[in-house]
Amino acid sequence: MMQHEQRVEKPNPNAPAELSRFAFLIGRWKFDAKFKLPDGEWQTFHGTWLGHYILDGYAIADEYRMIDSSGELIVFGMNFRIYDSAKQVWNIKWLNALEGTWTDLTSEQFGGARFDGQSVSYAFKAERGARWPFTRATYTNISESHFTWRGEKSEDSKTWTEFMVVECYRSAE
Repeated sequence: MMQHEQRVEKPNPNAPAELSRFAFLIGRWKFDAKFKLPDGEWQTFHGTWLGHYILDGYAIADEYRMIDSSGELIVFGMNFRIYDSAKQVWNIKWLNALEGTWTDLTSEQFGGARFDGQSVSYAFKAERGARWPFTRATYTNISESHFTWRGEKSEDSKTWTEFMVVECYRSAE
């Protein structure tokens, strides 16, 4: 049995067409992130986001790394995104490399991934030890050279408050 290169440039022609909904992540991105502190002040972070097709173009993997002002790595992990055509649902998992944990980002409990014109959102139960029990992620302002990731937190999964905004810009490096 022959093994193929894991990263490919395009989706597999036999992959579900829905895979294209996250194709905007493919490529290299640099970002500036603002995180809202409990006192209401915003703290700034920087990082990179690298997306590519994997598994012969049937899935998307995107690596996310964030550093603080001293250069210390504070968030590091990878999202795995694949569409289940039979169930017509997205399976998106976050692998936190710093803690060795997995998080299901598109639980049916919260309605999975939602696509509304130019935005994509999903809510999930936060990782153990998180400061709040629920998080909602929304991608907006999606273009060839930019997108915005907005994070909201909730104690009850009904009332949401913004806690982070990440502005991503395509990078040549």
